[in-house]
Amino acid sequence: MSDWCNSDIGEAVYRSLDAIKNLRIRVSLKRVTTTASLSQQLQQQVLSQHDGGVIELVPLTSQAQPGDNEEDVIIGWQEKLFSQYEMELFQNETACQSPLDRQYNKEVTALTKTKGRQNRRIFTYTDYDRYTNCHSLQQLQDSDLLNTAKTKPTFLAERMATVRHRRQDRRTMDSSFPKSKIINWEPSDEFKRNSHEVNNVMQTMHVMGDLGPPGRLGQKENEFLLFTVKTDGNGTIIVKPDFNKGKEPYRIATTGTNKEIWNLTIENVSATMKSEEKEREQHLYKDLYVRHREFPNSLVGQDFEMPPPGVLRYLMNGEIVSANGFEYDNLYVHFILELPNNWSSLPMQSQSGVTHTSRTKSLGKDNVAYFCYPFTFEVFFMSEKESEESGPQWPVLYFKVVSQDSWQRYRTEGYGYLLFPSTPGKHILTCHTWRPLQTGTVSALRRFFIGGSPELEDLSYVRIPGHFKGERLSRFGFCTKSSGSVKFNLHCIQQSRAFVDSTSARRRRQNAFDQAQGFNHHDTLLSTMEAFQRARRKMQEVRESLPIDFIASVSQIQI
Repeated sequence: MSDWCNSDIGEAVYRSLDAIKNLRIRVSLKRVTTTASLSQQLQQQVLSQHDGGVIELVPLTSQAQPGDNEEDVIIGWQEKLFSQYEMELFQNETACQSPLDRQYNKEVTALTKTKGRQNRRIFTYTDYDRYTNCHSLQQLQDSDLLNTAKTKPTFLAERMATVRHRRQDRRTMDSSFPKSKIINWEPSDEFKRNSHEVNNVMQTMHVMGDLGPPGRLGQKENEFLLFTVKTDGNGTIIVKPDFNKGKEPYRIATTGTNKEIWNLTIENVSATMKSEEKEREQHLYKDLYVRHREFPNSLVGQDFEMPPPGVLRYLMNGEIVSANGFEYDNLYVHFILELPNNWSSLPMQSQSGVTHTSRTKSLGKDNVAYFCYPFTFEVFFMSEKESEESGPQWPVLYFKVVSQDSWQRYRTEGYGYLLFPSTPGKHILTCHTWRPLQTGTVSALRRFFIGGSPELEDLSYVRIPGHFKGERLSRFGFCTKSSGSVKFNLHCIQQSRAFVDSTSARRRRQNAFDQAQGFNHHDTLLSTMEAFQRARRKMQEVRESLPIDFIASVSQIQI
């Protein structure tokens, strides 16, 4: 029998652009070794012997009902088919605790009042059933096809199965509270079946088979996992085992005293699209892609947002990367922006900021504190008298580095400044710092034990104060000490109508030059042709003015 039975039950992965709700699978389950077939064979043998007068026995008759030996079912995605056990379980309303159980109670009651369930042995566990989350891992392993190579579950899989089981137990305990403490919400059947398609997570459907004897249907130990379908919502469908596709059926062998062998056939019977529907769908996809491509354009617009004439827009996206070489740990940076004359910023924009506190780590011989703190400044420059000789004064970013220890002692570690780059693009700058130094031992002891150090009242004194109007700034007698450095990453953008106007003027000058150069070549060619025509006419005039005898003698000499 193993010669014609298929034992390849590996999983297969498919991709489809169609909705998963259109999936239809035909499942055929047929018993190969059955008591009914044995009874028929014995009956034929007894009848043949009875006719010959050899023995006299009562022939065996089959007590099996239709559908016990063979069943064929077409199943849709997340379609619920109840088993005999679930039919008996959900008929009892007191056993229904969750909203899903009460919904199943309504469906089972409706099936009982009508024609009953059409399936007998084949049933399903959907993604929102307890089986998917709470069925023990060992039962899943034992109910697999016998022809599979038994694989030992990993340590993580066993632990996750235990966690899922504990979560279900906790959910059952919570449901034992009085009804006044439970929200009475009854989800509809359509909501339950479509809510899982909203989330982009792996969804699962198990198709089971009740392979027990005809008189023992509905017992949990007779449930066998026939196949599993999974999808991630992105068009990926995983089927285990794969569709037969014309190959021999799979073989399932039960255990116990009554060993039975069943043949399983799985076929994809989803409806195929017609050519007209495919073309219509392709047109819809093309229109959708065009709309998606046009949507960002509609948000951005066709024209750039240009500043007014005579205004330079400067946008800086910066980052305070790190600080290294400072004396103490737990550093943070306080920075403030200073705008020179004719510079302005947006009213709602903050011109100062403070980074978070960062601990240093050893990197070679230096102690480095990483911040990766981003900041953005958007400023505008408007000059009343533009001149090519003198450029604008660029904004300055002043900053100071401060340390803080566990006893809330603050120390100024260094002052520095950053001048806005005059060219757009990416810039990586390292700014060195210094701090004021007060001579004497008392100052050093105060800084070490209780914190505190000399500070600048005006941060602009790091460079040249904005209020200074003289020619020379004297700092005689001011003691300082070099400290660490701060690293910046800057991305600068400059925008002005003058850039567009200069580019257009340059293009116009280039076009005019090319046209003038072309006209010069044309004029030179015309003058050369005119000179040639004048020389030809003169030669003809001279030839006509010569005597006839002279022309004849010259022609004889040439001969």
